[in-house]
Amino acid sequence: MSAARALPATEPIGTHTISVFVNNKPGVLVRVALVFSRRAFNIESLVVSPAAEGRFSRMTITCSGKNDDLGQVVKQLAKLVDVVTAIDHTNDLTYSVEIALIKIESPIDARTEILQIAEHYKARVVDFGPTALILQAHGSSEKLDALIELLRPYNVVELVRSGKLLMARGERMT
Repeated sequence: MSAARALPATEPIGTHTISVFVNNKPGVLVRVALVFSRRAFNIESLVVSPAAEGRFSRMTITCSGKNDDLGQVVKQLAKLVDVVTAIDHTNDLTYSVEIALIKIESPIDARTEILQIAEHYKARVVDFGPTALILQAHGSSEKLDALIELLRPYNVVELVRSGKLLMARGERMT
């Protein structure tokens, strides 16, 4: 009789938010993305914008991958030539916001219900056509996920999300 061997435990896959402060130069985004790719991290959202000083940019990256590998990803990012800082904000106190544009098929008989849902989530109607409307909503990723799920039965035709914008609270740098 042979003894059963235990299967190796799989490492948990988590969602992480990392901010990367970089020199604003061509090719930096590709080198940053390759670090995530080599470690089998999937980039869920990526926001790149100029920093307060124009020669730098801020990248806010939401990604999913093995929790144990995240430290290595941040260390490898920090070693890149054009990266000034790379910070994992997964467990930090932060303020984050996301924007979504949602186009919904909107027959006359369903508009009241759609507008009530939009009002509850403080979404604005930014375009009103004879058969469709576009809502603009902002808030946490979880809030937008909930809004979109409530709107799915009304036929969401198009959806565009900005990705998470994040800033560390208090004295901590982003």
